[in-house]
Amino acid sequence: MSGQSITDRITAAQHSVTGSAVAKTVCKATTHEIMGPKKKHLDYLIHCTNEMNVNIPQLADTLFERTASTSWVVVFKSLTATHHTMVYGNERFIQYMASRNTLFNLSNFLDKSGLQGYDMSTFIRRYSRYLNEKAVSYRQVAFDFTKVKRGADGVMRTMNTEKLLKTVPIIQNQMDALLDFNVNANELTNGVINATFMLLFKDSIRLFAAYNEGIINLLEKYFDMKKTQCKEGLDIYKKFLTRMTRISEFLKVAEQVGIDRGDIPDLSQAPSSLLDALEQHLASLEGKKVKDSTAASRASTLSSAVSTLANTGISFTKVDEREKQAALEEEQARLKALKVHFSSRARVQTDASFFTSKAASDLLDLQPAFHQQPLPVSTGLPTANTWGGESSHHTVDACFTPLIDKHTVHIHTLSFVFLCPGEKKLTGGNNWQPKTAPSTTWNPATMAPSVMAFPATTPTGMMAYGMPPQMGSMGMMTQPTMMYSQPVMRPANPFGPAPGAQVLVSPFYSLPW
Repeated sequence: MSGQSITDRITAAQHSVTGSAVAKTVCKATTHEIMGPKKKHLDYLIHCTNEMNVNIPQLADTLFERTASTSWVVVFKSLTATHHTMVYGNERFIQYMASRNTLFNLSNFLDKSGLQGYDMSTFIRRYSRYLNEKAVSYRQVAFDFTKVKRGADGVMRTMNTEKLLKTVPIIQNQMDALLDFNVNANELTNGVINATFMLLFKDSIRLFAAYNEGIINLLEKYFDMKKTQCKEGLDIYKKFLTRMTRISEFLKVAEQVGIDRGDIPDLSQAPSSLLDALEQHLASLEGKKVKDSTAASRASTLSSAVSTLANTGISFTKVDEREKQAALEEEQARLKALKVHFSSRARVQTDASFFTSKAASDLLDLQPAFHQQPLPVSTGLPTANTWGGESSHHTVDACFTPLIDKHTVHIHTLSFVFLCPGEKKLTGGNNWQPKTAPSTTWNPATMAPSVMAFPATTPTGMMAYGMPPQMGSMGMMTQPTMMYSQPVMRPANPFGPAPGAQVLVSPFYSLPW
């Protein structure tokens, strides 16, 4: 089966609805397509491990959930995505993996959907065991063997005897789990298992380099160890020789599937005379009769063996450094491409902004009235101010910027004229003459006739409402009274109050009392 299945699309759509970008990416990285997880999805998962607001347990658990599938493709790709994140992601991810009580439980996994499912299920069981062992190793030593500092001052070269004898067996167990993947070149038949093999190949180089440096440290300390320590050390060295043969076979498979010869390190075994010297030294500590050997001959044998193993370590380190350099160059090329991309987008946005700004400027140039002085609007008809002063006719600002102070409120509608209490400036027409203002004493009974008790329709179709004056210290703002340049014939109000009745004036409407 190739291509994304309907299930893949539905699952991705569900995560899109719930807004879980991490779950959606995991889903896309582990589809039913028979190919390795796409690089863009793996890169996103790596990015997530470096973000402090990303829930690492949730990310790991999402990958674990995908291994519950019955499809070998989905399960295999889930393991590969997990492995990739353990290797290249932030250390927080592998720390969480190491802290889990349960890891991958796939020792009985079997996809019975077809012959390929049977074959791939075998490698899934082996692969999950290696990932479990990788996490357990981290739990035991609190670091990843594939990422430790190497060299004369590296982690494995500077360990004391007690710690070294406890640590090297942990590397051996992880190395065994990796080599137990045991795949042949003719079994690497699809993109899924090929992606897994490449990760295992890179892990094998780094893991064996650390293993090799641990053995060098062991040999340098061997002739100064106690009897029990020498016995443990000799057993570790014998196992190392066996694993060196197995790693050599693993690297041959890598060469057969097309990995460049320059990316495969050279293995050089220590002379067999070294093993004889180690066994003779242990026998002498146990009181057994051994061949006579001088300290000089032992030192010469040891020096030759250490030199050989050091050359092997250098070969592995060079391959690892070459791979790191290639990854660095690839990352720099990608960053350069992103920089060019965003620079192009910035230029496009700048051009668009310039065009928009110029268009707006041209539009404003076509409407000079917006920048001129306020237009005078006058009715030529004075009104009485109930506060005892003369009301003024004011112009209404024709621009779009509101001006608000404690005396005036300009609202940008050319149809309105507002009363401004206390202002003496005369801005009416040329024929306007001031008249005597009424008394400041307000009497509802005397003022009632001048206040409309119901809306009156004007010749212009506008509605005018009578408003009361402000009351004492209430601080209520007076509503504007509509002014007209022509006298209006006001029909009698059939619903008005009877003559002599008191009228209660509301700010919004008037009713007879």
